[in-house]
Order: sequence, then C-alpha cells, then structure tokens
Amino acid sequence: MSHRLATGGRLIDRARDVKFTFNGKHMTGFAGETLAASLLANGQTLLGRSFKYHRPRGVVASGAEEPNALVGLGKGDRYEPNQRVTTTEVFDGLSAETQNHWPSLEYDLLAVNSLVPQFLTAGFYYKTFLRPRAFWKHVYEPIIRKSAGLGKAPAHDARDPDRYEQLYAFCDVLVIGGGIAGLQAALSAAEAGARVALWEQTVHWGGRAPVDGVTIDGQDADAWVKATVAKLESMDNVHLRLRCMGAGVHDHGYVLGYERVSDHAPGTDAPRHRLWRMRAGQIVTATGAIERPLSFAGNDLPGVMLASAVRDYVVNYAVAPGQSVVVVTNNDDAYRTAIALRRAGVGVPAVVDARAEANGPLVAEARAAGITVLTGKGIRKVKGSKQVTSVEICRIDSKGTAFTEKFDCDAVAMSGGWSPVVHLWSHCGGKLLWDEANHFFRPDAARPPLGTDGAGFVTVCGSANGDMGAVLSSAHEAALAAARATGATGNATAPSADSAPDMAPMDAVWMMPRNAEYELRMKMWLDFQNDVKVADVQLAAREGYQSVEHTKRYTTLGMATDQGKLSNINGLAILSDALGQPIPATGTTTFRPPYTPISIGAIAGEATGSTFQPLRRSPIQDWHDSNGSDPEPVGQWRRPYTYLRAGEDRHASVNREVANARTNTGLLDASTLGKILVQGPDAGRFMDMFYTNMMSNLKPGKCRYGLMCNENGFLMDDGVVARLSDDAFLVHTTSGGADHVHGWMEDWLQCEWWDWKVHTVNLTEQFAQIAVVGPKARQLLERFGGMDVSADTLKFMEWSEGKLGGFDARVFRISFSGELSFEVAVPAGQGRAFWDKLLAEGADLGVMPYGTEALHILRAEKGFIMIGDETDGTVIPQDLNLNWAISKKKDDFLGKRGMEREAMIHPDRWKLVGLETLDGSVLPHGALAVTGGKTANKQAETEGRVTSTYYSATLKRGIAMGLVRYGPDRMGEVLEFAGTGDARIKVRIVDPVLYDKEGAKQNV
Repeated sequence: MSHRLATGGRLIDRARDVKFTFNGKHMTGFAGETLAASLLANGQTLLGRSFKYHRPRGVVASGAEEPNALVGLGKGDRYEPNQRVTTTEVFDGLSAETQNHWPSLEYDLLAVNSLVPQFLTAGFYYKTFLRPRAFWKHVYEPIIRKSAGLGKAPAHDARDPDRYEQLYAFCDVLVIGGGIAGLQAALSAAEAGARVALWEQTVHWGGRAPVDGVTIDGQDADAWVKATVAKLESMDNVHLRLRCMGAGVHDHGYVLGYERVSDHAPGTDAPRHRLWRMRAGQIVTATGAIERPLSFAGNDLPGVMLASAVRDYVVNYAVAPGQSVVVVTNNDDAYRTAIALRRAGVGVPAVVDARAEANGPLVAEARAAGITVLTGKGIRKVKGSKQVTSVEICRIDSKGTAFTEKFDCDAVAMSGGWSPVVHLWSHCGGKLLWDEANHFFRPDAARPPLGTDGAGFVTVCGSANGDMGAVLSSAHEAALAAARATGATGNATAPSADSAPDMAPMDAVWMMPRNAEYELRMKMWLDFQNDVKVADVQLAAREGYQSVEHTKRYTTLGMATDQGKLSNINGLAILSDALGQPIPATGTTTFRPPYTPISIGAIAGEATGSTFQPLRRSPIQDWHDSNGSDPEPVGQWRRPYTYLRAGEDRHASVNREVANARTNTGLLDASTLGKILVQGPDAGRFMDMFYTNMMSNLKPGKCRYGLMCNENGFLMDDGVVARLSDDAFLVHTTSGGADHVHGWMEDWLQCEWWDWKVHTVNLTEQFAQIAVVGPKARQLLERFGGMDVSADTLKFMEWSEGKLGGFDARVFRISFSGELSFEVAVPAGQGRAFWDKLLAEGADLGVMPYGTEALHILRAEKGFIMIGDETDGTVIPQDLNLNWAISKKKDDFLGKRGMEREAMIHPDRWKLVGLETLDGSVLPHGALAVTGGKTANKQAETEGRVTSTYYSATLKRGIAMGLVRYGPDRMGEVLEFAGTGDARIKVRIVDPVLYDKEGAKQNV
C-alpha cells in the first residue's frame, strides 16, 4: 500500500525518480528524500527486528536518534552494516538489506524469545549461565556468540574501495547545528568580525522551523533560512558545511567533525568521509532538542512513531506513515502533527492528551480543524502483530485494567516532551541542571567546560539550551559573547523574530497509564533496540542498582547504537520513581564522543594500504637506492643494512665495510636519528627529570651521553645530548624512538608540568646528519675548510657550528664506533650535496659508506649497548653496568623510584657481559644459557640470554653480548648455551669491551 501523498513534499524532486532495492525487491523513491521516507512511501513499515526478543520494528524517528531501522547498505566491498535509514540519502542503485532475523524479516523464528520474556529480563545473563558449569563452553557461549551483535561484518577479504581524508582547520567561533538558532548564531558572530565555521549534520539548513511552520520577521521560516544562508555564503569570514556532524568537543577548543561527503553518490572522485580536526577559539552548540517517546504497552510496533518524525515525513517528503493516525501526547507540540496530518488529508481519529486540561493555541487550532481531543487519557495498549491495527484508550491515572475507548488506526504519533541535545556541552566537563518546569536536563551556565585559562569555551543556544521559545535572541546573545571572547569588536544586528505560540506546561507522564499493573509494564518499551522495558528498570531498582550507571549496564538501557538518545530520560524517570527520589538525585549517565557513530575509514583517513604508515626518507635516500643499498626497516625508515657490490653476499659486504671504517674512512647516514629541541627557562630542570644523569650542569658547546627511563625504571631510549645555549638542548634519540620520546615529553609537559616554561620541537627531518668515521676522518673534514676540527679545538664530546666547505654545519665530536668520529649535521636540503662532496674529497682516503649491520658490529666490538637489542622493556641501567650514568646529585628523575623497588635491586638480576664461543663461532641470536636443571613447571632452567651476536671482521671471530645472572662476577667462567635441537655451545664470559678498551682511537 502506497503511503505517498499526492501533493506536498518540500524537500523532494518529483521529477527525478530514484530506483533502489530493499531485500532484493525493486522500489522507487524521489530525489531529495531519505531511505526511510522512500521505504514508508512504498508501504514498507517493517524494517527490522529487535536485538533480544526479535520483535518486529519499524521507523520511530526521522534523524540520528533512530534506534530501530538499521540496515546493511551496499554490496561486496562497499557493504556496511547498521546504517540508519533515517539519515541515509536515497540514490540510484542503492541496495539495502535488513538484519538480525532468521530466516527472513517477515518470519523470524527467533521471535519465539518474545513468548518467554520472564526468562529474559534485566540481568538474565548474570543469572542464567552459571549452571551446569560444563554448559558454558559447549552450549551457552556458542549460542551467545552466534546471537550477539547486530548485522553482519563485511567479508574478511573485502577491501574498502573508497578513500577518506582528514583536514585541519582553525576558526574563531565554531557553530555546531544549522537550524535557525545555528544560522542566527553564525550570522551574529560573523557580523561581529569573527572567523566562523558552521556545521550541520543533515543535508538541509533550517532544522525543524520550516516543518513546524515558524514565522520569522513576518516571513515563513523557509524564506528566512534561504535569505540567511545566502548572506552567510557571501561573507568571506564564514565557512559552511552540510552533512557535517559535530562528533566531539575536547580540551583546548579541539573539535572533531564528521562529514559524509559522498555517501549519497558512491563511486565518485570525492572522498567518502572527511574528518575535520578543528581548533576553535569558542564553540557555540545549536544542536536543538530531541523528542521523547512515551511508554505504553506495544509502543514498539511498526507504525508507532515520534510525533515530530511523523510531521517530518508528511511535510518534508509527502509521506504519510499511516492512513489513520492517533496522536498521543503530554504536551502541546504534538498538536502540530495532528494539524499537519489533517491538512494533508490523513485521518486523525483523536488526540489523546494525558493532561487534565488542554487549552493552548495549537490545541484550539486542532479542535477547530475537527480533531477529537481526549484529555486525562492515555494509551492502554497498541494492538497488532507486525503493524498497528488499533489502540485502546484508558484513564491516565488508572491501572489500565480496562479501556474506555478503542480506535482503529494504522499508526500512532507519540510525544513525551523534548530533551535538549546536551552531549557536546557535556563532552568536556560541562554540567547539567534539571529544569523542573519543562522536565528536562539543560546546560548549567554556571558550570561550563573550562579552558586552561579558567574561562568557558562552549556556549549553548536555542532549544539545545532549553530556550524553546526565544530561539533567535538566545542564539544572537550566545554568538556575540563568543565572538567578543575571541577579540571580535564589530557590531551585529539583533534579530526581531515573531514569538512562538504560547505553550501550556507539559505533564510529566513517563508511562501510560501512570499506575499500570505489572502485565502492562512488561510490554512497555524504553530502549527499542536493546529491548529494555519499564519492568526491567524497576527490577534493577529492586535488586539494588541505585546508580544510574549501574542500572544502565545491568539492563543495557541506552547502550545501543543510538546511545540512549530516546530512552535515557524516560529510563531515568522510571528509575527515580522506583527509588522514590527526584530525577536530579538520580543524575544522568556519561555523555561520550562521538555523538553518532563515525566510520573507521574516517578515523584512519589516508593511512591505508601503502600509506598506512608512510615511509620516511633520508635526504640521501636516492643515493642509497642507486648504490647497492640492501634496506632494512628501522622504525618508519628504511636504512641501508649494507651496500652490496657485484659478487658479494651480505656477510662479505658487511665485513668490507667494518674493516674500512677501522682502517680508512667510513660514512654513515645518521639522518634518521631523532633530533629534539628542548628550550626555555626551565629546560635544564626538564632535562634533569627526563634523564638518569645530570644534564642541567652541561655547559654550552659540550655533549653528554644520557639514559632515559620510563616510570617503572626500565630503559626507554638513549643518546647524546648537546647543550646549544643556556636555555636550549638538542636531544638525540634512536631512529625508531624520536616520535615516542617527543610524545612522552609533551605528555609530561601538558599533563603534569604544564606550568614549566619549556617547549619541545621534533627537528628530526630538518637536518641531514652524517657520521664521518675512521682514522682518516679528520683529514677528510679538514679538506673542506672553514672550520677548525683539530683535536685541540674540537675535543671529544664537544660540538661546534659554522661553515664547513660552504655548508651550514654543526659538527659533533662523538663516536658510536670507537674510532675517531665526527657527526656533521647540515640542513636537510644540503644533505645530498654534502654527502656527494664527502665521497669526492675522500676518494683517495678510502672513503666508503657503511650500513646498519656494520654500525652494530663496530659498537658491539666496543661494548656499546643498543636500545632494542640489550633492552627488551624489562632492563634497567644497572643491568647494563651503567650505574655511572645514574646521578647521585639530584633528588628525582623519571624512573628513579621504579628502579629502587625490591625486584630491581635484587642480586639475582641478569647483567651485561661479553660472550665468546670457545671455537670462535657465532652464537645464535637470543640463545639461552641453560643450567641443566628444571624450573617448578618442568621447563629448562636458564641463567642468561644472548642480546647481540655478530661475526667481527676486526677480531676474526664471533663476538656477542648477553645478560647473565651474576655476570660481571663470573668472568672467565664457561657456560652452555642451547643451540639447534639438543646441541650445546660452550661460551666463555668475557669483558664486553673487546676493542680499544682504553679509548685511544676515539680520542685522537
């Protein structure tokens, strides 16, 4: 049966048919309408099944608050479950499938659950699956896993063909919500001179005002909206976005926006979704209000809808949800729906009003239109199986044992009052107060979300603030105050809107009838998706769940995809009544972002496929790639493991590079090492907290090796620190650790030491850094000229800055090889030219690049540790014999208390030693030293492990380092390490420094 009206539909284009399929059935709609409107127009009122009882469910709302009508959209790689038909724009080729039923939507065998509701009450899963114990694994768990969830996940091999993007933006005033309040707020802030961004989650401006027939300045709302939007579009300081939902408000004016760019036009070149990362000086939320349902027996049947939603479908899309609609309400607003239905030629048998009297202007208009108004009444029960067929009416204060009237109808429009959308206000700590006159929670202006300066940065206006009448003046005042807070000084014209019709107070009716007996309460629904009934909340109260958060989890009230947008206030009221306390005493559950679900694709943005983790490139990467580089992953970099030459394998290539660095000149691209600037009056204090050794007494021009631990005392990173000036340090980190260390620093500065005068900047990619290593290294650099790099001028662990051969250079006299070594940093743009000149100038000095494996061998010969090799997240500095790097001069540093715990100072801890096999072979990496005994759980007992192992071209044998119990006290002792199978390898404990122990070579 078609529900399409012959005329009307302010948002549809009747000249453009749109063809789509629903459960394989071909249907037609009109361009400009939602999938919900198209389905209702085609007479499809059954759209899904509820989660627990599999009861038939249809559309109940018209926006993001819809809990019932969730479908799977698309096919193949574009299939996506749990999409609301109320927010999905219909388009040619759309394919929708219902979910949560078997074997079909019309005949769902799992609906048998609704025959035994007494066994599936609140918390039944806590009570039912305890015994017999063996049933859990083989019976209960498989059934629960099969039944859990809504919809089906896309195929495991599906690959999303769409692209997503993220944008960063800034504005003075961000207005969220594009109804008349949001439009007025944006206009006022923009006229005051602020940079304004305006987001609206739907595809149309104006919100409810055009549907409700509001007049503004003597013109209808549609005309006012068009004129205002046109004015905003002409202003250079205004940015407008439709289909953009304000997802969450976070600290420091940081707001996430979720824009559905091309959901309505899949396959186009545009991104599907866009995630806006907006930093706003002030935020004005004009998010409106959501109509509440009423609880009465059978209020979940297809055809029972919010009165405002019925009005939306009639006015916006020329769709009548039924041919005969009973309106039930506790407030005046629902009379708008009765009037709109009558104007559209739809039958309205009666308006059932719970209030003892109803005499407002809208009520009078309804009566004048010939609509029957029943006061002091409520719906006792809705009759029907998969569709409303009739309603039974009873006295509102009765127990509902009998009905007074019965009306045949195929739809019910219900209105339980309105709740301001306070989510965004609450995300960042804004508090609420209970408005007793209007029976809703509204923002408490005296307790706003506070910025770091102690001032509020979120303002609410219009019906979102509970201002149901003077919407435009509320918006103007809020926006002007927000603009002034950002420094805007211009004038803005105040609106002169017509006043809204007087509304009589609503009656706080939460269920019908008020004193319904248990049989009826068992059939009254609060949460339509999760099948939570009035009786469930009352049961939770009787069982001791007095906290609303506990009741929420015990009953699953408000835990569905709509996050309680329809059910929460009614549930709070029922719980409060059951506990015998006022609603404010019960409070609300926590509002958390996002406001509505956002796609994983939008969160990932461009980070998919090969760009999931973009590879970082050294300024010299092209040279490496063209000269035999055998790359290996190091963090997000691909560093040369070695430079292969014709006829060489890896082993021979590495040995060549090691030997050359020890005898001639080696070049290492160290650009990947982290370089973090730490600057400010408190920089020394900050560095002392981050490093185990003292850094504040380091003099400018000097360098110092330092260790960094996490709060537990475990080694996290290491590197050389250079003091640039009295208030600035340059921190070198490992290649893979720069981002982590920088984030760690910022975490402490922003969360704990926020009042310290320090800032940090990650400069890693701003510089190319090249290690010039070997006995002829100084000779090579002296050929460049411009800087004195002599031993007397630039001593070990010092640095100097100047022009080196025409290059802007910072030269560090440090060594990770044990040889004479310089690390030269030049701006990244000069990196390749500097590298090329080193190769050219050093040709007769045997200059040769070496890779990371040679780097490892050179440092292992010197006994230098490597983070990630000698450390595994459980190693403290003392384990590596680095006690000398732990300052005794300062009271505290990160990790100090952690490394003083009993387990950390226990004498049985494994400590670093050198290891050499008796036959000169190379130990397997990670090999364990076995004692021959067994542990308590019958595993082989171990007393050490290999952390680094290599073949040394310098020493012509295998070398290794490892952690061994009592290691430094057991020099010369021979241990057995496990080899392949049952083989054992005899290994002697030796000093870890195997080459130039006195350091003569690096200090020349």
